[in-house]
Amino acid sequence: MPNNNTSSDLRLHKTSHPVIYEINIRVLLNELSAAKGKRITLDKIPDELVNEWANLGIDAVWLMGVWGSGAIGLQEAKNHHGLQEEFRRVLPDVTDDDIQSSPYAVQSYCVADALGGTSALLSLRKKLAKKGIGLILDYVPNHTARDHEWVFNHPEYYIHGHDGQEIENQVRYFRTETVGGEQTLAFGRDPYFPGWTDTAKLNPCHPETRKAMIETLKVISTMCDGVRCDMAMLVLNEVFLKTWEEQSKAIDVEPVESEFWADAIAATRALKPDFLFIAEAYWNLEWPLQQLGFNFTYDKTLYDRLLKEGASSVRQHLTAEGLYQTRSARFVENHDEPRVAQALPNEPWHFAAVTVAATVPGMFLLHEGQLDGRKKKLPVQLGRRPSEEKNNVTRTFYEKLLSTIDNDVIKKGEWQLLNVRPAWNDNYSSQNIIAYTWKKGADFWLIVVNYAPLNSQGYVELDFEKTKSTSLEFRDLIGPAVYVRNADGVRSKGMYFDLPGYGMHVFDV
Repeated sequence: MPNNNTSSDLRLHKTSHPVIYEINIRVLLNELSAAKGKRITLDKIPDELVNEWANLGIDAVWLMGVWGSGAIGLQEAKNHHGLQEEFRRVLPDVTDDDIQSSPYAVQSYCVADALGGTSALLSLRKKLAKKGIGLILDYVPNHTARDHEWVFNHPEYYIHGHDGQEIENQVRYFRTETVGGEQTLAFGRDPYFPGWTDTAKLNPCHPETRKAMIETLKVISTMCDGVRCDMAMLVLNEVFLKTWEEQSKAIDVEPVESEFWADAIAATRALKPDFLFIAEAYWNLEWPLQQLGFNFTYDKTLYDRLLKEGASSVRQHLTAEGLYQTRSARFVENHDEPRVAQALPNEPWHFAAVTVAATVPGMFLLHEGQLDGRKKKLPVQLGRRPSEEKNNVTRTFYEKLLSTIDNDVIKKGEWQLLNVRPAWNDNYSSQNIIAYTWKKGADFWLIVVNYAPLNSQGYVELDFEKTKSTSLEFRDLIGPAVYVRNADGVRSKGMYFDLPGYGMHVFDV
Protein backbone atom coordinates (compact mmCIF):
# COMPACT_ATOMS: atom_id res chain seq x y z
CA MET A 1 0.00 0.00 0.00
CA PRO A 2 1.17 3.60 -0.58
CA ASN A 3 2.91 5.55 2.12
CA ASN A 4 0.31 7.40 4.15
CA ASN A 5 2.44 9.86 6.12
CA THR A 6 0.60 13.18 5.92
CA SER A 7 -0.26 15.91 8.38
CA SER A 8 -3.28 15.17 10.57
CA ASP A 9 -3.80 18.88 11.22
CA LEU A 10 -6.51 19.24 8.58
CA ARG A 11 -9.21 21.89 8.56
CA LEU A 12 -11.54 19.15 7.35
CA HIS A 13 -11.46 17.47 10.77
CA LYS A 14 -12.11 20.66 12.72
CA THR A 15 -15.47 21.73 11.39
CA SER A 16 -19.01 20.49 10.90
CA HIS A 17 -19.35 22.88 7.92
CA PRO A 18 -16.54 22.01 5.49
CA VAL A 19 -16.06 23.70 2.12
CA ILE A 20 -15.15 21.15 -0.57
CA TYR A 21 -13.79 22.24 -3.96
CA GLU A 22 -14.41 19.90 -6.91
CA ILE A 23 -11.72 20.04 -9.58
CA ASN A 24 -11.69 18.23 -12.93
CA ILE A 25 -8.03 17.33 -12.52
CA ARG A 26 -7.51 16.16 -16.11
CA VAL A 27 -8.66 19.51 -17.46
CA LEU A 28 -6.66 21.46 -14.88
CA LEU A 29 -3.41 19.63 -15.65
CA ASN A 30 -3.97 20.00 -19.40
CA GLU A 31 -4.45 23.74 -19.00
CA LEU A 32 -1.40 24.08 -16.75
CA SER A 33 0.65 22.05 -19.23
CA ALA A 34 -0.45 24.26 -22.13
CA ALA A 35 0.36 27.41 -20.17
CA LYS A 36 3.80 26.16 -19.08
CA GLY A 37 4.70 24.56 -22.41
CA LYS A 38 5.56 21.28 -20.71
CA ARG A 39 3.81 18.35 -19.08
CA ILE A 40 2.51 19.21 -15.60
CA THR A 41 1.69 16.28 -13.31
CA LEU A 42 -0.01 16.22 -9.92
CA ASP A 43 3.23 16.78 -8.03
CA LYS A 44 4.04 19.82 -10.18
CA ILE A 45 0.85 21.78 -9.46
CA PRO A 46 2.19 25.27 -8.63
CA ASP A 47 2.43 26.33 -5.01
CA GLU A 48 0.62 29.56 -5.83
CA LEU A 49 -2.46 27.58 -6.91
CA VAL A 50 -2.49 25.56 -3.68
CA ASN A 51 -2.04 28.84 -1.78
CA GLU A 52 -5.03 30.27 -3.64
CA TRP A 53 -7.18 27.33 -2.52
CA ALA A 54 -6.02 27.83 1.06
CA ASN A 55 -6.70 31.57 0.93
CA LEU A 56 -10.23 30.90 -0.31
CA GLY A 57 -10.89 28.90 2.87
CA ILE A 58 -11.13 25.52 1.11
CA ASP A 59 -11.15 22.62 3.59
CA ALA A 60 -10.62 19.86 1.03
CA VAL A 61 -10.23 19.47 -2.72
CA TRP A 62 -12.08 16.72 -4.56
CA LEU A 63 -9.97 15.69 -7.55
CA MET A 64 -12.34 14.20 -10.10
CA GLY A 65 -10.68 11.91 -12.66
CA VAL A 66 -7.46 10.61 -11.08
CA TRP A 67 -8.00 6.88 -11.65
CA GLY A 68 -6.75 4.76 -14.51
CA SER A 69 -9.09 4.33 -17.47
CA GLY A 70 -9.00 1.92 -20.38
CA ALA A 71 -9.26 1.55 -24.13
CA ILE A 72 -12.90 0.41 -24.12
CA GLY A 73 -14.04 3.53 -22.25
CA LEU A 74 -12.14 5.71 -24.70
CA GLN A 75 -13.63 3.85 -27.66
CA GLU A 76 -17.16 4.21 -26.26
CA ALA A 77 -16.64 7.95 -25.70
CA LYS A 78 -15.45 8.43 -29.27
CA ASN A 79 -18.19 6.33 -30.88
CA HIS A 80 -21.23 7.32 -28.80
CA HIS A 81 -23.46 9.38 -31.10
CA GLY A 82 -25.14 11.38 -28.34
CA LEU A 83 -21.82 12.26 -26.76
CA GLN A 84 -20.37 13.36 -30.09
CA GLU A 85 -23.21 15.85 -30.49
CA GLU A 86 -22.66 17.15 -26.98
CA PHE A 87 -18.89 17.44 -27.52
CA ARG A 88 -19.37 19.56 -30.65
CA ARG A 89 -21.97 21.74 -28.97
CA VAL A 90 -19.67 22.56 -26.04
CA LEU A 91 -16.36 22.53 -27.93
CA PRO A 92 -16.95 23.18 -31.66
CA ASP A 93 -13.30 22.54 -32.56
CA VAL A 94 -13.16 19.24 -30.65
CA THR A 95 -10.66 16.65 -31.88
CA ASP A 96 -10.02 13.02 -30.99
CA ASP A 97 -7.16 14.18 -28.76
CA ASP A 98 -9.66 16.04 -26.56
CA ILE A 99 -11.75 12.92 -25.88
CA GLN A 100 -11.02 10.57 -23.00
CA SER A 101 -12.66 7.75 -21.12
CA SER A 102 -15.25 8.67 -18.50
CA PRO A 103 -13.68 9.12 -15.05
CA TYR A 104 -16.47 6.85 -13.80
CA ALA A 105 -15.49 3.89 -15.96
CA VAL A 106 -12.56 3.00 -13.71
CA GLN A 107 -10.15 0.42 -15.07
CA SER A 108 -7.81 0.58 -12.07
CA TYR A 109 -7.75 2.34 -8.72
CA CYS A 110 -4.18 3.36 -9.44
CA VAL A 111 -3.52 7.00 -10.30
CA ALA A 112 -3.29 7.41 -14.08
CA ASP A 113 0.24 7.51 -15.43
CA ALA A 114 -0.63 10.62 -17.45
CA LEU A 115 -1.22 12.45 -14.16
CA GLY A 116 2.07 11.30 -12.68
CA GLY A 117 0.97 8.10 -10.96
CA THR A 118 0.39 7.38 -7.29
CA SER A 119 3.68 8.92 -6.14
CA ALA A 120 2.70 12.25 -7.70
CA LEU A 121 -0.68 12.16 -5.95
CA LEU A 122 0.92 11.47 -2.58
CA SER A 123 3.34 14.33 -3.14
CA LEU A 124 0.43 16.69 -3.86
CA ARG A 125 -1.41 15.37 -0.82
CA LYS A 126 1.52 16.33 1.42
CA LYS A 127 1.58 19.79 -0.13
CA LEU A 128 -2.14 20.19 0.52
CA ALA A 129 -1.84 18.91 4.08
CA LYS A 130 0.80 21.53 4.89
CA LYS A 131 -1.91 24.11 4.16
CA GLY A 132 -4.48 22.18 6.21
CA ILE A 133 -6.34 21.09 3.07
CA GLY A 134 -7.70 17.56 2.82
CA LEU A 135 -7.92 15.38 -0.30
CA ILE A 136 -11.13 13.71 -1.54
CA LEU A 137 -11.14 11.12 -4.35
CA ASP A 138 -13.88 9.24 -6.16
CA TYR A 139 -14.99 5.70 -5.41
CA VAL A 140 -17.42 3.99 -7.82
CA PRO A 141 -19.22 1.09 -6.06
CA ASN A 142 -21.79 0.27 -8.71
CA HIS A 143 -19.55 -0.81 -11.59
CA THR A 144 -16.07 -0.96 -13.09
CA ALA A 145 -14.78 -0.35 -16.59
CA ARG A 146 -15.42 -3.26 -18.95
CA ASP A 147 -11.65 -3.78 -19.20
CA HIS A 148 -11.02 -3.84 -15.47
CA GLU A 149 -8.91 -6.92 -14.70
CA TRP A 150 -11.75 -8.35 -12.59
CA VAL A 151 -13.90 -8.74 -15.71
CA PHE A 152 -11.48 -11.27 -17.19
CA ASN A 153 -10.11 -12.87 -14.00
CA HIS A 154 -13.19 -12.73 -11.74
CA PRO A 155 -16.36 -12.62 -13.84
CA GLU A 156 -18.19 -14.03 -10.80
CA TYR A 157 -17.92 -10.53 -9.27
CA TYR A 158 -20.45 -9.22 -11.82
CA ILE A 159 -24.11 -9.45 -12.74
CA HIS A 160 -24.59 -12.02 -15.50
CA GLY A 161 -27.14 -12.39 -18.27
CA HIS A 162 -27.94 -15.49 -20.27
CA ASP A 163 -26.29 -16.28 -23.59
CA GLY A 164 -27.77 -14.19 -26.37
CA GLN A 165 -29.14 -11.52 -24.03
CA GLU A 166 -26.50 -9.09 -25.29
CA ILE A 167 -28.28 -9.30 -28.66
CA GLU A 168 -31.83 -9.24 -27.27
CA ASN A 169 -31.09 -6.27 -25.01
CA GLN A 170 -28.06 -4.38 -26.29
CA VAL A 171 -28.58 -1.42 -23.93
CA ARG A 172 -28.22 -3.64 -20.85
CA TYR A 173 -25.84 -6.50 -21.65
CA PHE A 174 -22.57 -7.18 -23.47
CA ARG A 175 -20.50 -10.22 -24.39
CA THR A 176 -16.91 -10.45 -23.20
CA GLU A 177 -13.97 -12.83 -22.95
CA THR A 178 -13.20 -14.14 -19.44
CA VAL A 179 -10.92 -16.70 -17.87
CA GLY A 180 -13.83 -19.14 -18.13
CA GLY A 181 -14.58 -18.38 -21.78
CA GLU A 182 -17.04 -15.90 -23.30
CA GLN A 183 -19.76 -14.73 -20.93
CA THR A 184 -22.63 -12.24 -20.96
CA LEU A 185 -22.41 -9.49 -18.35
CA ALA A 186 -24.61 -6.51 -17.52
CA PHE A 187 -23.71 -2.90 -18.02
CA GLY A 188 -23.77 -0.71 -14.94
CA ARG A 189 -26.96 1.34 -14.76
CA ASP A 190 -29.56 2.80 -12.48
CA PRO A 191 -33.13 1.44 -12.59
CA TYR A 192 -34.53 4.27 -14.71
CA PHE A 193 -32.09 4.45 -17.64
CA PRO A 194 -30.31 2.22 -20.16
CA GLY A 195 -26.88 0.91 -19.20
CA TRP A 196 -23.64 2.84 -19.21
CA THR A 197 -22.03 0.98 -22.09
CA ASP A 198 -18.46 1.55 -20.94
CA THR A 199 -19.06 -0.24 -17.61
CA ALA A 200 -19.73 -3.68 -16.09
CA LYS A 201 -22.19 -4.08 -13.20
CA LEU A 202 -20.76 -5.39 -9.93
CA ASN A 203 -22.74 -7.74 -7.66
CA PRO A 204 -22.13 -6.54 -4.08
CA CYS A 205 -24.22 -9.44 -2.74
CA HIS A 206 -21.56 -11.91 -3.87
CA PRO A 207 -19.28 -12.46 -0.84
CA GLU A 208 -16.07 -12.39 -2.89
CA THR A 209 -17.15 -9.25 -4.73
CA ARG A 210 -17.89 -7.51 -1.46
CA LYS A 211 -14.56 -8.55 -0.01
CA ALA A 212 -12.71 -7.24 -3.08
CA MET A 213 -14.66 -3.97 -3.09
CA ILE A 214 -13.87 -3.34 0.57
CA GLU A 215 -10.20 -4.13 0.04
CA THR A 216 -10.21 -1.57 -2.79
CA LEU A 217 -11.67 1.04 -0.44
CA LYS A 218 -8.97 0.30 2.11
CA VAL A 219 -6.29 0.93 -0.50
CA ILE A 220 -7.96 4.19 -1.59
CA SER A 221 -8.07 5.29 2.07
CA THR A 222 -4.25 5.24 2.19
CA MET A 223 -4.11 7.84 -0.58
CA CYS A 224 -6.63 10.43 0.60
CA ASP A 225 -8.76 11.75 3.46
CA GLY A 226 -12.16 10.80 2.12
CA VAL A 227 -14.16 9.52 -0.82
CA ARG A 228 -17.04 10.87 -2.82
CA CYS A 229 -19.05 7.73 -3.59
CA ASP A 230 -20.61 7.83 -7.04
CA MET A 231 -24.34 6.98 -7.15
CA ALA A 232 -24.04 5.54 -3.64
CA MET A 233 -27.71 4.63 -3.35
CA LEU A 234 -27.45 2.07 -6.16
CA VAL A 235 -25.81 -0.49 -3.86
CA LEU A 236 -28.39 -0.15 -1.10
CA ASN A 237 -30.15 -3.50 -0.80
CA GLU A 238 -33.52 -1.86 -1.45
CA VAL A 239 -32.39 -0.41 -4.79
CA PHE A 240 -30.03 -3.17 -5.88
CA LEU A 241 -32.47 -6.02 -5.33
CA LYS A 242 -35.30 -4.12 -6.95
CA THR A 243 -33.17 -3.83 -10.08
CA TRP A 244 -31.20 -7.08 -10.05
CA GLU A 245 -32.81 -9.53 -7.59
CA GLU A 246 -33.12 -12.43 -10.02
CA GLN A 247 -29.60 -12.04 -11.45
CA SER A 248 -27.95 -11.33 -8.10
CA LYS A 249 -29.14 -14.62 -6.62
CA ALA A 250 -28.17 -16.73 -9.63
CA ILE A 251 -24.81 -17.51 -8.05
CA ASP A 252 -23.37 -20.67 -6.54
CA VAL A 253 -22.72 -19.18 -3.09
CA GLU A 254 -24.91 -17.76 -0.32
CA PRO A 255 -25.55 -14.04 -1.04
CA VAL A 256 -24.50 -11.47 1.56
CA GLU A 257 -27.59 -9.92 3.13
CA SER A 258 -26.06 -7.08 5.16
CA GLU A 259 -25.86 -3.57 3.72
CA PHE A 260 -22.68 -3.00 1.71
CA TRP A 261 -22.10 0.47 3.12
CA ALA A 262 -22.38 -0.66 6.74
CA ASP A 263 -19.66 -3.26 6.12
CA ALA A 264 -17.46 -1.05 3.93
CA ILE A 265 -17.54 2.04 6.14
CA ALA A 266 -16.87 0.04 9.31
CA ALA A 267 -13.92 -1.78 7.71
CA THR A 268 -12.40 1.44 6.38
CA ARG A 269 -12.83 3.37 9.62
CA ALA A 270 -11.23 0.52 11.55
CA LEU A 271 -8.05 1.60 9.74
CA LYS A 272 -8.77 5.35 9.50
CA PRO A 273 -11.34 6.56 12.05
CA ASP A 274 -11.52 10.08 10.58
CA PHE A 275 -11.96 8.95 6.98
CA LEU A 276 -14.75 10.95 5.31
CA PHE A 277 -17.57 9.36 3.29
CA ILE A 278 -19.64 11.57 0.95
CA ALA A 279 -22.55 10.02 -0.93
CA GLU A 280 -23.91 11.12 -4.25
CA ALA A 281 -27.53 10.28 -3.45
CA TYR A 282 -31.01 10.82 -4.86
CA TRP A 283 -34.60 9.48 -4.56
CA ASN A 284 -35.02 10.48 -0.88
CA LEU A 285 -32.45 7.87 0.17
CA GLU A 286 -30.12 10.36 1.84
CA TRP A 287 -31.26 9.58 5.38
CA PRO A 288 -30.75 5.78 5.08
CA LEU A 289 -27.23 6.42 3.79
CA GLN A 290 -26.52 8.78 6.67
CA GLN A 291 -27.74 6.10 9.06
CA LEU A 292 -25.26 3.66 7.52
CA GLY A 293 -22.34 5.96 8.33
CA PHE A 294 -22.00 8.58 5.60
CA ASN A 295 -20.73 11.91 6.90
CA PHE A 296 -22.51 13.81 4.13
CA THR A 297 -25.05 13.07 1.40
CA TYR A 298 -25.86 15.16 -1.65
CA ASP A 299 -28.79 17.50 -1.07
CA LYS A 300 -30.31 17.52 -4.54
CA THR A 301 -33.65 18.56 -3.05
CA LEU A 302 -32.28 21.89 -1.85
CA TYR A 303 -30.59 22.38 -5.22
CA ASP A 304 -33.88 21.83 -7.06
CA ARG A 305 -35.79 24.12 -4.72
CA LEU A 306 -33.21 26.92 -5.00
CA LEU A 307 -33.18 26.79 -8.79
CA LYS A 308 -36.77 25.84 -9.59
CA GLU A 309 -39.00 26.70 -6.63
CA GLY A 310 -39.55 29.59 -4.23
CA ALA A 311 -38.64 30.68 -0.74
CA SER A 312 -41.45 28.76 0.99
CA SER A 313 -40.22 25.51 -0.52
CA VAL A 314 -36.63 26.25 0.50
CA ARG A 315 -37.69 27.16 4.03
CA GLN A 316 -39.79 24.02 4.35
CA HIS A 317 -36.77 21.92 3.37
CA LEU A 318 -34.71 23.63 6.07
CA THR A 319 -37.14 22.50 8.77
CA ALA A 320 -35.88 18.90 8.45
CA GLU A 321 -34.35 17.14 11.46
CA GLY A 322 -31.12 18.74 12.67
CA LEU A 323 -28.81 15.77 12.19
CA TYR A 324 -30.01 15.39 8.60
CA GLN A 325 -29.22 19.06 8.00
CA THR A 326 -25.68 18.84 9.34
CA ARG A 327 -24.96 15.80 7.15
CA SER A 328 -26.21 17.33 3.90
CA ALA A 329 -23.87 18.44 1.11
CA ARG A 330 -25.26 21.66 -0.36
CA PHE A 331 -24.44 22.92 -3.85
CA VAL A 332 -25.74 25.03 -6.70
CA GLU A 333 -23.67 23.24 -9.33
CA ASN A 334 -21.32 20.29 -9.83
CA HIS A 335 -20.05 18.35 -12.86
CA ASP A 336 -23.46 16.68 -13.35
CA GLU A 337 -25.52 19.87 -13.21
CA PRO A 338 -25.65 22.95 -15.46
CA ARG A 339 -23.34 25.79 -14.55
CA VAL A 340 -25.20 28.01 -12.10
CA ALA A 341 -24.16 31.16 -14.00
CA GLN A 342 -26.04 29.70 -16.99
CA ALA A 343 -28.97 28.28 -15.00
CA LEU A 344 -29.38 31.55 -13.05
CA PRO A 345 -28.04 34.30 -15.34
CA ASN A 346 -29.74 36.84 -13.07
CA GLU A 347 -26.75 37.58 -10.80
CA PRO A 348 -28.74 38.67 -7.72
CA TRP A 349 -30.65 35.34 -7.86
CA HIS A 350 -27.41 33.41 -8.40
CA PHE A 351 -25.78 35.16 -5.44
CA ALA A 352 -28.82 34.69 -3.19
CA ALA A 353 -28.94 30.96 -4.03
CA VAL A 354 -25.27 30.38 -3.33
CA THR A 355 -25.46 32.40 -0.10
CA VAL A 356 -28.19 30.11 1.20
CA ALA A 357 -26.31 26.98 0.11
CA ALA A 358 -23.11 28.23 1.72
CA THR A 359 -24.57 29.40 5.03
CA VAL A 360 -26.98 26.65 6.07
CA PRO A 361 -25.69 23.61 8.02
CA GLY A 362 -23.74 20.82 6.36
CA MET A 363 -21.06 20.69 3.70
CA PHE A 364 -20.76 23.37 1.03
CA LEU A 365 -19.64 21.94 -2.32
CA LEU A 366 -18.02 24.29 -4.85
CA HIS A 367 -17.18 23.46 -8.46
CA GLU A 368 -14.03 24.77 -10.13
CA GLY A 369 -15.01 27.49 -12.61
CA GLN A 370 -18.07 28.42 -10.58
CA LEU A 371 -16.19 31.27 -8.93
CA ASP A 372 -15.35 32.80 -12.30
CA GLY A 373 -18.88 32.59 -13.66
CA ARG A 374 -18.24 29.87 -16.24
CA LYS A 375 -21.42 29.01 -18.14
CA LYS A 376 -20.58 25.96 -20.25
CA LYS A 377 -21.08 22.54 -18.64
CA LEU A 378 -18.27 20.23 -19.77
CA PRO A 379 -18.90 16.53 -20.47
CA VAL A 380 -16.63 14.46 -18.24
CA GLN A 381 -15.22 12.71 -21.31
CA LEU A 382 -13.52 15.92 -22.53
CA GLY A 383 -10.03 16.89 -21.41
CA ARG A 384 -10.22 20.42 -22.80
CA ARG A 385 -12.81 23.08 -22.20
CA PRO A 386 -13.70 26.20 -24.21
CA SER A 387 -12.20 29.52 -23.28
CA GLU A 388 -14.58 31.75 -21.32
CA GLU A 389 -14.09 35.28 -20.09
CA LYS A 390 -13.81 35.55 -16.31
CA ASN A 391 -16.69 37.40 -14.64
CA ASN A 392 -14.94 39.67 -12.15
CA VAL A 393 -18.19 40.62 -10.38
CA THR A 394 -18.92 36.96 -9.71
CA ARG A 395 -15.35 36.28 -8.62
CA THR A 396 -15.40 39.22 -6.19
CA PHE A 397 -18.69 38.05 -4.68
CA TYR A 398 -17.50 34.48 -4.14
CA GLU A 399 -14.22 35.58 -2.61
CA LYS A 400 -16.10 37.81 -0.18
CA LEU A 401 -18.61 35.10 0.69
CA LEU A 402 -15.96 32.41 1.20
CA SER A 403 -13.80 34.65 3.39
CA THR A 404 -16.89 35.49 5.45
CA ILE A 405 -17.93 31.89 6.12
CA ASP A 406 -14.36 30.90 6.96
CA ASN A 407 -15.21 31.71 10.55
CA ASP A 408 -15.77 29.60 13.66
CA VAL A 409 -19.29 30.97 14.08
CA ILE A 410 -20.36 28.96 11.02
CA LYS A 411 -17.58 26.36 11.09
CA LYS A 412 -18.37 25.29 14.66
CA GLY A 413 -21.49 27.15 15.74
CA GLU A 414 -25.16 26.29 16.27
CA TRP A 415 -27.77 27.09 13.63
CA GLN A 416 -31.42 28.05 14.06
CA LEU A 417 -34.12 28.78 11.47
CA LEU A 418 -36.20 31.85 12.35
CA ASN A 419 -39.83 32.81 11.93
CA VAL A 420 -40.68 35.85 9.78
CA ARG A 421 -43.96 37.71 10.46
CA PRO A 422 -45.85 39.89 7.97
CA ALA A 423 -44.99 43.56 8.19
CA TRP A 424 -48.69 44.48 8.01
CA ASN A 425 -52.02 42.86 7.27
CA ASP A 426 -52.45 41.52 3.75
CA ASN A 427 -48.72 41.79 3.04
CA TYR A 428 -47.69 38.22 2.28
CA SER A 429 -44.24 39.09 0.97
CA SER A 430 -42.75 38.04 4.31
CA GLN A 431 -43.08 34.49 2.99
CA ASN A 432 -40.24 35.30 0.59
CA ILE A 433 -37.77 36.00 3.40
CA ILE A 434 -35.55 33.20 4.71
CA ALA A 435 -33.80 34.02 7.97
CA TYR A 436 -31.61 32.10 10.40
CA THR A 437 -28.91 32.59 12.99
CA TRP A 438 -25.54 31.09 13.84
CA LYS A 439 -24.31 31.27 17.43
CA LYS A 440 -21.01 30.39 19.03
CA GLY A 441 -20.37 31.65 22.54
CA ALA A 442 -20.97 35.39 22.55
CA ASP A 443 -20.87 35.58 18.73
CA PHE A 444 -24.21 35.93 17.00
CA TRP A 445 -24.79 36.10 13.24
CA LEU A 446 -28.05 36.75 11.41
CA ILE A 447 -28.53 35.79 7.75
CA VAL A 448 -31.54 37.26 5.94
CA VAL A 449 -32.33 36.53 2.28
CA ASN A 450 -35.25 37.77 0.22
CA TYR A 451 -35.56 34.76 -2.09
CA ALA A 452 -37.87 36.41 -4.62
CA PRO A 453 -37.48 38.91 -7.50
CA LEU A 454 -39.70 41.58 -5.89
CA ASN A 455 -39.31 43.70 -2.77
CA SER A 456 -40.34 41.89 0.40
CA GLN A 457 -41.05 43.13 3.92
CA GLY A 458 -41.31 41.38 7.25
CA TYR A 459 -40.30 41.17 10.89
CA VAL A 460 -37.65 38.57 11.68
CA GLU A 461 -38.23 37.16 15.16
CA LEU A 462 -34.89 37.01 16.95
CA ASP A 463 -34.14 34.79 19.91
CA PHE A 464 -31.20 36.22 21.88
CA GLU A 465 -30.35 36.50 25.53
CA LYS A 466 -31.22 39.66 27.41
CA THR A 467 -28.33 42.09 27.26
CA LYS A 468 -27.27 45.03 29.42
CA SER A 469 -26.81 47.08 26.27
CA THR A 470 -29.79 49.16 25.17
CA SER A 471 -28.88 48.88 21.50
CA LEU A 472 -27.82 46.28 18.97
CA GLU A 473 -25.55 46.85 15.99
CA PHE A 474 -26.17 44.79 12.85
CA ARG A 475 -23.01 44.95 10.71
CA ASP A 476 -23.25 43.33 7.26
CA LEU A 477 -20.22 41.18 6.48
CA ILE A 478 -20.82 40.96 2.72
CA GLY A 479 -22.23 44.43 2.11
CA PRO A 480 -22.00 48.01 3.44
CA ALA A 481 -25.11 48.04 5.66
CA VAL A 482 -24.82 48.87 9.37
CA TYR A 483 -28.02 49.16 11.44
CA VAL A 484 -28.39 50.15 15.08
CA ARG A 485 -31.62 49.13 16.79
CA ASN A 486 -33.14 49.26 20.28
CA ALA A 487 -32.49 45.85 21.89
CA ASP A 488 -35.81 45.63 23.75
CA GLY A 489 -37.72 46.68 20.63
CA VAL A 490 -36.08 44.01 18.50
CA ARG A 491 -36.71 41.40 21.19
CA SER A 492 -40.40 42.22 21.48
CA LYS A 493 -41.34 43.03 17.86
CA GLY A 494 -38.57 41.48 15.78
CA MET A 495 -36.18 43.09 13.31
CA TYR A 496 -37.95 44.84 10.43
CA PHE A 497 -36.61 44.37 6.91
CA ASP A 498 -37.59 45.82 3.55
CA LEU A 499 -35.42 43.97 1.06
CA PRO A 500 -35.13 44.40 -2.71
CA GLY A 501 -35.50 41.40 -5.00
CA TYR A 502 -32.92 38.77 -3.99
CA GLY A 503 -31.50 41.22 -1.46
CA MET A 504 -29.62 39.72 1.47
CA HIS A 505 -27.51 40.40 4.54
CA VAL A 506 -25.03 38.37 6.58
CA PHE A 507 -24.98 40.30 9.85
CA ASP A 508 -22.55 40.11 12.74
CA VAL A 509 -24.88 41.25 15.55
